[in-house]
Amino acid sequence: MRRPSLSSRPTGTVLTEPTQRQPDGGSRVLLVHRLGALAVAAVILGFGMLGFAGGLAFFSTSGEQILGMSSNGLLSTISVLTAALLAVAAFRGPRVASTVMLGVGVAFLLSALANLAVLRTDLNVLAFEFSNVVFSAVAGLALLLLGAYGRISGNLPPDSPYASSVPVPAPEPPEFPPTPAEVAAEQAMREAELAVVNHVATEEQQRRVAAMAEVRSRYDRRRVWMELDRAA
Repeated sequence: MRRPSLSSRPTGTVLTEPTQRQPDGGSRVLLVHRLGALAVAAVILGFGMLGFAGGLAFFSTSGEQILGMSSNGLLSTISVLTAALLAVAAFRGPRVASTVMLGVGVAFLLSALANLAVLRTDLNVLAFEFSNVVFSAVAGLALLLLGAYGRISGNLPPDSPYASSVPVPAPEPPEFPPTPAEVAAEQAMREAELAVVNHVATEEQQRRVAAMAEVRSRYDRRRVWMELDRAA
């Protein structure tokens, strides 16, 4: 007589494939990250290039007016480099653009706070005025919002490249016998267990009760019994 495998049924949850979805060319998240990075880069680049065109002193703390803000050669250089970083990130992909925008956004906010503290002092090496502080804060918040879109949320858009598959609970098998064959198997199981307790069980009943003792749930015990029936 062949003894069947007594491995228990799989339990728990069924995990869908944990690969991340790749956005297509029309992905809203891809467009927000790339176009957002490029838009902010264009504004910063324009500000920096106008500063270069005006021949501003590199380390002047007084600065010259550019687009309603103060600037010097150092601030113009930093602006052009920041714009280049955002543009390169946008062309590298949405994930890179998002990460860079989050980092640059934090840097803009820190710059606003730091330069606000040194306005009208000799430490104001970027020639900031209050309008620069406001722009730095607004640009920083805009970059954080654009970089976080479709990435940091409890309900990600379906086309987000950061949306992963959600674990789906596996359906639980019925504990109570749903078919006549399983009802008969349960009756035979009870008779065998009673016979073992009363020390009147046959060798076959003892073997089956011992096999059922290796699993816990009612469903698994019934399954083991019926596998033994099929193997008989």
